[in-house]
Amino acid sequence: MYLQRTLNKEINCSSIGLHTGRKVKMKIKPAHVDTGIIFKRKDLPDSLPIHAEFNNVCDTTLATSLGCNGVSVATVEHILSAFSGMGVDNAIVELDSFEVPIMDGSALPFVKLLKEVGTHSQEKAKRILLIKKPVSVTDGEGNAVFLPNEQFKITYEIDFKHDVIGRQSYSMTFSDEKYEQEICSARTFGFLREVEYLQAKGLGLGGSLENAIVLDDEKIINKEGLRFPDEFVKHKILDAIGDLFLLGMPIIGHFVAYKSGHRLNNLLLKELMRNPNCWEIIQKGQAAHERHAYKIPSFRILDAVQN
Repeated sequence: MYLQRTLNKEINCSSIGLHTGRKVKMKIKPAHVDTGIIFKRKDLPDSLPIHAEFNNVCDTTLATSLGCNGVSVATVEHILSAFSGMGVDNAIVELDSFEVPIMDGSALPFVKLLKEVGTHSQEKAKRILLIKKPVSVTDGEGNAVFLPNEQFKITYEIDFKHDVIGRQSYSMTFSDEKYEQEICSARTFGFLREVEYLQAKGLGLGGSLENAIVLDDEKIINKEGLRFPDEFVKHKILDAIGDLFLLGMPIIGHFVAYKSGHRLNNLLLKELMRNPNCWEIIQKGQAAHERHAYKIPSFRILDAVQN
């Protein structure tokens, strides 16, 4: 059985918030089956939990923000990417601010924390969304598509008018091992002129060379350079994995994107849900599973560190 899983024990961490520049304290707690991922604002003790669901996305400017009943939490894509990459279905994330801490600008710190505590399988099978027919959306020059495929595959292409970035593409068939080795450490990136503009407006106050790749008009200004030659497109894949996890379940299909971003990723999920003839939700072990030849990641890494 391909079972749901949660953390073995609670995680505590802190880092600055991207926008406020202030320290954010965060706890990640185990949760029961079918809980999904829930965010709780501890600085607003009377507020209701915010479920990590695609229809709770309230803003996609620079990052993915979730909102419900007038309460929001920002920059959720990196931690959701880590949950998806490491196979965590159920968790409660408690914050004392409106944003998830930025850490080093990638999902690597979250992956390390998850590996430190380990996870365990729960008593109920994961739900899996199987893409049966193509679904696509466009937005200006960008487009994003779901295609049928026997595994979860991602093909992503970016094109920036900057000599350091230019046109980059990357394609991967998803596995937890591949995610950890090739994707989770890819950092967010931005341009110096944009950082200066945002900070002048009181935004992005926590952004720095410690948590982002920053480029001026000609070069990368981080002294250590890049972690990968194609770190830019790999970070876009990292973001997309987090955004797509807002379906609340793994996907079996091929996600193909060109110049996509948080907004287009969310529009694709909404378009998918508007076309129920294009997908099917199944659970491994059910009769429906026998009709399909598909492969699901095993998440071996976290199995090895169970307590």
